Amino acid sequence: MENEKKFPSRLLRGMTKDGSARIVVADTRGIVEHAHKVHKTAPTATAALGRLLTASSMLGSMLGEKNDSLTVQIIGDGPAGRLLAVSDYYGCVRGYIENPAADPPRKKSGKLDVGGAVGRGSLTVIRDVGDGEPHTGTVELVSGEIAEDFTRYFAESEQIPSVCSLGVLVAPDGSCQAAGGVLIQLLPFPDPATVDKIEANVPKISSVSSLLDEGKTLEEIAVLAFDGIEFDPFDVIDVDYVCTCSRERMKRGIRSLGKEKIAELFDEEEKENGKRELTAECRFCDKKYRFTEKDFKTVIKPKDNGKGEKK
Repeated sequence: MENEKKFPSRLLRGMTKDGSARIVVADTRGIVEHAHKVHKTAPTATAALGRLLTASSMLGSMLGEKNDSLTVQIIGDGPAGRLLAVSDYYGCVRGYIENPAADPPRKKSGKLDVGGAVGRGSLTVIRDVGDGEPHTGTVELVSGEIAEDFTRYFAESEQIPSVCSLGVLVAPDGSCQAAGGVLIQLLPFPDPATVDKIEANVPKISSVSSLLDEGKTLEEIAVLAFDGIEFDPFDVIDVDYVCTCSRERMKRGIRSLGKEKIAELFDEEEKENGKRELTAECRFCDKKYRFTEKDFKTVIKPKDNGKGEKK
């Protein structure tokens, strides 16, 4: 998409030289704008989904093997409904929000009320690392603002002291003006002096979207986070909004319903629309795939149209 060419998304990864902490800094404007265009999200829904996509991209980039994947789900009682994001080893991500029109009144400060859109509920992180049963951790939402909720997840589910800052700045026309995040995690046996400096620097990165909107680079934001600390930014990688749907995957999904259910769906479509045709829509990219009974001839017998032909 055009916005992705104009606003490529990137992650910087680094570590303090004393091995006390690691950092990921993200600029995800292109990813969030893509999600906004695909799902036609209202401003607050854009901010909520954008924060989740950003955090999931950063977490995905920390997976250990190329075939690993990560799924993050937020289920709240607010108008946004369910939010879901899936990321891979490369930090590429896709996601959706159940109610893209969610847009409660702004806070008194004028900021978008993401917490009000999400409400109370839970955050679940599922890591599929190819060793059989996926690793799942769930925590109750702290505020629904998402960054604080991830901080709680790391502390309670993974026992990793972390700092998480996420931000999405929505332009007056509803597009994404800036988006990104910072994730700092302490490693085993950190130097107390380094920890003190990190804690002192947290206010400097509290509004990461504003820093990016001001033109700060990923490296400059990392320097703010690690001010007074020697560190090595060991790589910067390109990330993107990537959907892995395909016609064959959709077909397998329909086949899994069984022949009776598939035949019933074709009957319902014929009653409602006069055609024995099914349409499957990807919830991540909204791409539509159309199928006829011939696509499932090994499962069901196509209905005779009365002229000696099979529809």
